[in-house]
Amino acid sequence: MSIYDIEVETARGAKETLERYRGQVMLIVNTATKCGLAPQFDGLEKLHQTYGDKGLAVLGFPCGQFANQEPGDNGQIQEACKINFGVTFPLFAKVDVNGSGAHPLFRYLTENARGFLGSKAIKWNFTKFLVDQEGRIVKRFAPTDKPEKIESHIAKLLGAPAPV
Repeated sequence: MSIYDIEVETARGAKETLERYRGQVMLIVNTATKCGLAPQFDGLEKLHQTYGDKGLAVLGFPCGQFANQEPGDNGQIQEACKINFGVTFPLFAKVDVNGSGAHPLFRYLTENARGFLGSKAIKWNFTKFLVDQEGRIVKRFAPTDKPEKIESHIAKLLGAPAPV
C-alpha cells in the first residue's frame, strides 16, 4: 500500500484518496486553531502561496486530541482558519492522530517516520510530515519546527532556488 491509496475525508464530507497529489511534494500537518502554535498557520499559508504552483501541496488535518485545542466541527474549523489565519490550502475533516482511533493516514505516517528517540506517537499539534513526489516520507518535523525551517527542504525537493 502507498500513501496515495489512503482514503481521507474532505471538510465537506466527501471521500477521496491522496492520489490527486501524486507527483507533488506534500506537507501533511495535524492542526488546531486554539493551540499556542496556531500562528504557524501563517507560515504554512506562506509556503502554500510561494510553492503551490511549483508542486507543493500543504494538507491540514485538524485534530482535537491535544487538550481539545480543536473543539469545533469541520465547518467551524474551516471558517476559523480562513477568517483568523487566511488559510487557503486544503483542510480535511477532523481526525485522531494517535491511539486505536488514529486515522489510517497518521498510522501510516507514524509507522514510516518515527519521532524523537524512535517514538511513533505524535506529541502535539503541528507535527509535520514532508513527502516527496514519489510518495516517500522524507522527514518528520516536530510541532515547534516552524514552517520557515522546512522551506529549504521543500525548495530542494522542488528543485527551486533556496530561500534567502
